[in-house]
Amino acid sequence: NPSGSKGCARPISTLVEQFESGEREIPGFAGKQWNDLTEAEQADVLNDFRLAYISKSPVNWCPGLGTVLANEEVTAEGKSERGNFPVFQRELRQWSMRITAYGHRLIEDLDGIDWPEKVKLMQRNWIGKSTGVEVDFKLVGGGDFSIYTTCIETIYGITFMVLAPDGKVVQDLMDRIENKEEVQAYINETVKKSDMDRTELNKGKTGCRLQGVYAINPVNGKQVPVFIGDFVLAGYGTGAVMAVPSHDQRDFEYAVAHSIPMIQVIEGRDVSECAFEKQDYLGKGCKLMNSEEFTGLTVEEAKEAITQKLEKMGVARRKVNYHFREWIFARQRYWGEPVPCVYTQDGKIYFVPDEELPVILPELEDYKGRNGQAPLENATEWKQYNRNGIQGTRETSTMPGSAGSSWYYMRYIDPQNDKEFCNQELLKHWMPVDLYVGGPEHAVGHLMYSRIWNRFLYDKGLSPVKEPFK
Repeated sequence: NPSGSKGCARPISTLVEQFESGEREIPGFAGKQWNDLTEAEQADVLNDFRLAYISKSPVNWCPGLGTVLANEEVTAEGKSERGNFPVFQRELRQWSMRITAYGHRLIEDLDGIDWPEKVKLMQRNWIGKSTGVEVDFKLVGGGDFSIYTTCIETIYGITFMVLAPDGKVVQDLMDRIENKEEVQAYINETVKKSDMDRTELNKGKTGCRLQGVYAINPVNGKQVPVFIGDFVLAGYGTGAVMAVPSHDQRDFEYAVAHSIPMIQVIEGRDVSECAFEKQDYLGKGCKLMNSEEFTGLTVEEAKEAITQKLEKMGVARRKVNYHFREWIFARQRYWGEPVPCVYTQDGKIYFVPDEELPVILPELEDYKGRNGQAPLENATEWKQYNRNGIQGTRETSTMPGSAGSSWYYMRYIDPQNDKEFCNQELLKHWMPVDLYVGGPEHAVGHLMYSRIWNRFLYDKGLSPVKEPFK
């Protein structure tokens, strides 16, 4: 990128050239040429690399307001911040921004700005960078899933696995689950809860065993039972976790509540009353136990040795993960900028040319969404597109408020310019903003999204500075 550090937004055409030349292997199509793929297959591959991409993700649907809400617009009680209406989880196909691609740069560049340390710490914690291992687990009878862990040294202590109740893996298993009615009832209760209810506010140990379903631990071939638990989110990480009750307190309490056995694999403390967790054993010289050929190694030695074993087996890869999630860049509500794209009848996505921008919101008689659909679905004439030989249906979701608030400081510099978002010489003169006045509540909201937005413009040579606020 322009500053010389790793990671930069590049044109998707560069990736296509790499696929066409064979310089880069095509994910999911090993051994195939780029031109062997159908247009739909090519689009699916590229979608996994785009910064702006189509995703299927759970959202906070509020029937009372007729719209989807951001997490910060939902109270701890699972109600809308405005109106106090109930909020439910629904899965929708919508636009998202792959902001985790900027994770490492967002952390690194905090050192170069003059902000209060508590605000920097809030951003570092919100981004939540961790280095670990993603491991594939097969299911007895067919099927598989993956987990991500920063504690690979405890893999021999797995005594059960937990899947997201509303995830695809569980849906695919329904025909094989012996207690289907019990499982479906638990899923129905889960989808009524917000993400906050299921994670930060989740003090219970609720869950449901998938009777007849077992996962195979790849490190030793042992079969372990599979549960679903509402604290595992389908839209976060892999939607599955490995459970090691002797070395994770949440797993310990869950195992006690559900009478699941435990296996201690790190020596140094009794685990009959509580788990011996990583903050207690890392860097203390503790050694592994009950871990086959790795017994007797220190935790640090075992981390590397077990990872190498799994890598050689082809079932694991080292991975950097982030606590923050991709940015859902669509709202099923009227107010907001329309996403300027059209879905054609042959399944392609067409972005309208610059001369048709901005796309103006139509006036509606009914501004309320229905059944999770956006209010613009009511604009039957406006949403039909037929120009320049292109026929299709407009995107009816609108952008979030942060789409405008993430770069308004640039537009203020040159508000009457109808040729570009801001004159480059004026940007060079005025940017970065010298002083930002605002409370810490903006630390993981406006301040973060503005940094991400500016970083993309910086990579494209459209912003002269890599940080918007000095």
